[in-house]
Order: sequence, then C-alpha cells, then structure tokens
Amino acid sequence: MSDATFQTFLTSGLFVLTAAIGFLAWSAWRWIDRARDMEKAALVGVGYELRSNLMRMIKELAGVADGSINSHIQLVPIVHPQLDGVLTRPNEADRESLTMLRGNYNELSAHKQTLRAALAGEGEVNAAANVGVDAVIGSIASLYLWEEHKGAPPKLAHSTRSWDVRDWMKANDFRSDLLPGLHLRDEVVERLRQLGMTLTPRPLTHTASEFYAMQYDRKADPNAPFWKRKKKPVEAEAVEPAASEDSEPAPEPQAAPEPDPVAEPAPEPVQEAQAEPASDAPQAEATDAEPAEVETDQSAPGDKPPTPGVVH
Repeated sequence: MSDATFQTFLTSGLFVLTAAIGFLAWSAWRWIDRARDMEKAALVGVGYELRSNLMRMIKELAGVADGSINSHIQLVPIVHPQLDGVLTRPNEADRESLTMLRGNYNELSAHKQTLRAALAGEGEVNAAANVGVDAVIGSIASLYLWEEHKGAPPKLAHSTRSWDVRDWMKANDFRSDLLPGLHLRDEVVERLRQLGMTLTPRPLTHTASEFYAMQYDRKADPNAPFWKRKKKPVEAEAVEPAASEDSEPAPEPQAAPEPDPVAEPAPEPVQEAQAEPASDAPQAEATDAEPAEVETDQSAPGDKPPTPGVVH
C-alpha cells in the first residue's frame, strides 16, 4: 500500500468516526430533550386531568342541588392515571406539589363516596354536598398554584392581584355561577387568603368616609354621623375671640372706685424717759465693760478704796 493510499484510508476512517460520534451525541441529546418535553407534557396533563375531574364534580354537585341527580349511579368515580404515572417514575417535578394534588384527589374521592352513600339513603345529602363543595374550592386553589406558581406553597407564592386569579378562572371556564348559592370565584380567592397567600388589594374593613374620618381624628365619636370629630369642652377661662374689624370695639374695663380712707388714730408721743435709755445705751455698755478692765489695787491695806464718782 502506497503512502497516498494509506493517507486516504486514514482520512476517510477519521471522517466516518467523527460522523458516528456526532450522530451518537445528537441522538443522546435528542433523547434527553424528548424525555424533558415528555415530562413537561405529563405535568401539564396533570393539571388538565385535575381540571376535568373538577368540572365533572362541579356539574354533579350542581345537579344534586337542583334535583336533576338523585341516584348514586349517576356519580362517576374519580380516576387520575396521569398523576399516578408521574408519581411512579423519577422526574424533575416538585414532589411536594404532586403530593398535594394527590391529597386533593383523595379528599374529592372520599367526599364523592360519602355523597354516593347519601344518595343511596345512608346519610344526609345536603351535608355531604356541602362538604364536597368545600373540597372542590380547595382543589381549585391547588390547581391555580400548580399552573400559575409552579406548585409553590401558598405562603411562598409571590404576591398576586386577586383579579389575576379571577382572570385565570375565567380563562379555564370556572364561572362564578357554576354552584348555586355561592360565588365560586370569590370563594377561591378567600380560600387562597386563608391558606396564607398574599393577594392584593386587601379586603376593605371601612367605608371611605369612615376611613378618612379615622385618619382625621382617631378619637372621633363612632356613633356620630360620618364619624365627626367630638366637640371640645368649653373652658371657663378661655380667651374671648378677637373682635372683627366691622364690629365695635369692646368698652375698656373701668377701675373700681377706691373706698374712702378711714381716719386712723394718731400715734401717742413717745416719752423722753423712755427714749433716754436708748441714747445712754453706749454708756451702759461702757459701764458694764469697765469691771472687766479694772486693775487690781496695790495700795496699802489700811487705805480705803476711793469712792467712784468722788474727786479727791
């Protein structure tokens, strides 16, 4: 084999090997992508299956209410093969959400069996129908979370306008008058709120006049019309309002007349004898101070001391 032939053979072999590897890689990617698409379709089918079962049960409950269904044979058992197939094989779906849907199915099946027994004469039909209506409302709320929030729990679902929930129900043919005696869309919105989902706007608790009156004065009288503000008590020492320019000025207060002076008795003259001690007070003090300054007399014992006040 010449060198040219060998090089041609080697090049052709490498080309075929590269093509084979590329085909195997494309086949594997296509198989994985197809499996992913099948999982998505199966999850969508789970929602469609639950919706069809709910619509059937709503029609049956409405028939029980209006009297068109009066036999347990007319109630069809609930089956969910799509959900069972998703649960039997591993997939990337949220297993908690699927378990929640399975719980809704169990609740619907149990209440439908109770209703079948009541129609067969083994219980009260109205009580069984009311419990079934409550289960239907909870299942519609779960279906909304499954399709619009990827099966997230109500407390973890993002905040949503209540009108978006109503629009979703309208798009899926859940009319508000499907069940007699209640507004189906309002009940579903309230059930989502009870489960902990944040829906805006929140329900009003006051009328407009009450709300703004409360903002204006929180201590307003609730028994007054439109919650008007209470009248403040008038204080006794309140300042009089200023007079307007057109009104006459208030007269100036006049001073009260002074009482006539009462003649007071003249003070008695002070006697001179009483005034003398005050003038001689310094002398008395000096006289009292003299004995402290008297020196000891050193005269002869036979001589008498001179009499004070006598000049020798």
